[in-house]
Amino acid sequence: MIQIKDTVISELLLERKFVCNLNACLGACCIEGDAGAPLEDEELAELEKVFPIVKEYLSEKAIKALEEDLYVIDDDGEFVTQLVDGGECAYVVFDEKGGTKCAIEMAYNDGKTKFKKPISCHLFPVRLTKYKDFTAVNYAYWNICDDACVLGEKLGVKTYQFLKEPLLRKFGEEWFKELELVDEHLK
Repeated sequence: MIQIKDTVISELLLERKFVCNLNACLGACCIEGDAGAPLEDEELAELEKVFPIVKEYLSEKAIKALEEDLYVIDDDGEFVTQLVDGGECAYVVFDEKGGTKCAIEMAYNDGKTKFKKPISCHLFPVRLTKYKDFTAVNYAYWNICDDACVLGEKLGVKTYQFLKEPLLRKFGEEWFKELELVDEHLK
């Protein structure tokens, strides 16, 4: 484990290679699992703010689910995104190939909102766990990402390097530079 400021980081972020391969998995992380994406408290207000904007991207079933609840509480008592009929995240949009896109990110890319998407989605396969005195930054292995691991190996991209943008978004530039220094030191 590596400690930077008030975070404890799994060395797997520096050891494992990872590059999302959406051509292979079609965004399965948005449709698999038994709960929606974890949400931070401040993201709840963001979802309320962007919902009227992202509605235009969503299916009728997704709109109906989100009009009931924009987010729900999972079995662990944490806020997560709403699912459609217990399946895909309600913010998912399917493309012509059956792949997934995030309606929130689509609106962001179209310049309609400043909220890109929940940080847990942006950071995947990294998961954050908050404790009293620190936040654990862990690599969460899921077999649906095996193709991403293969592509990461082929391209020689470490997980933390692939996730530079969301890690900067969450922890800032100084934190990320420290992580790069640790990586250099461990080589």
